Amino acid sequence: MSLARDIADLGSSATRLDTVGSNLVTNGAMEVAQRGTSATTNGYGSVDRFTTAFGGTDESPTQAQVDVASGTTPYTLGFRKALKITNGNQTSGAGAADYLAIYNKIEGQDISSSGWNVTDPDSKLTLSYWVKSSVAQTFYGRFRAYASSEYEYTYSFALSANTWTKVTKTIIGNSNFSSLVNTNAVGFQHVWQCFFGTDYTNNKTLDAWAVKDNANKSPDMTSTWYTTNDATFEITGVQLELGSTATDFEHQKYSDQLQACQRYFMSWNSSGLTDNIYLSTPYATGTPSNSSASAPFTFPVTMRANPTMAGTGLSLSRFTANTHNAVMQMGSTSAGNAYSLSAWTADAEL
Repeated sequence: MSLARDIADLGSSATRLDTVGSNLVTNGAMEVAQRGTSATTNGYGSVDRFTTAFGGTDESPTQAQVDVASGTTPYTLGFRKALKITNGNQTSGAGAADYLAIYNKIEGQDISSSGWNVTDPDSKLTLSYWVKSSVAQTFYGRFRAYASSEYEYTYSFALSANTWTKVTKTIIGNSNFSSLVNTNAVGFQHVWQCFFGTDYTNNKTLDAWAVKDNANKSPDMTSTWYTTNDATFEITGVQLELGSTATDFEHQKYSDQLQACQRYFMSWNSSGLTDNIYLSTPYATGTPSNSSASAPFTFPVTMRANPTMAGTGLSLSRFTANTHNAVMQMGSTSAGNAYSLSAWTADAEL
């Protein structure tokens, strides 16, 4: 490894910190949870920008935004929220096709513009985070880079029971990469493997890049955590930055993190308002006809891609959107009547 490269990376990190911030992970302090604070959903369900994926389970795990206990580290470092996975009761044991993991995905254009020279083994990224498990065990983390082919880099971390531990991992560029995806599509991700069955594991070499192999994502995993009813796994303080050093976590205002999350997902509901949004049937002729009612919405930020829209409280004939705004339309109404919308969501997640 090159000392000159380390110095250059640190200088680049300092420059980015002065401008757009050094942390490539959005909502790493787990403060934003637009969808709600608890869910058994397979996918995004609680903390924004972190998705839970599972399969083969006898009982669905629960993902939740929880409080970090006062007096603990990381609480003393300013962290107040964490993402917590509570395992279900896997009565049939650890099946070969079972899996449970947390994913964080980053746009390719954000990684490509980070200053990381993806083809240079002397150019580095450093991930750091706080993690706690109710069961003492060795777990695996895994990076994936979307280049000419998809490459993965797996590493291990050992946890004592019920003890917050800071994990720091530095990865290097790979001369086999041509270039990373440089669009608004996913270009990089990190996975926390709570459990993967033997259909997905084998004798994976750790701490090295390799072409993605769905049958060998990590070495075979101990199943103790997965076969323990209500076992828990918590993370907070996730930071990915240029260089070989894990700097202090970049705490940001809640409003800034919320706005960053709204690039991928946003929601509106009438809770706390004195009334719902109402649509009145227009009287003008034309297209759409005067038997329909419609209303536009302007998003507070530009979304990553044209979002999928959903609304509740009305039977909608159309709910179309681009990255800046959306239009809701009811195709059949009664002249002169008003119709209320109680909630809507816009989803442009990776």
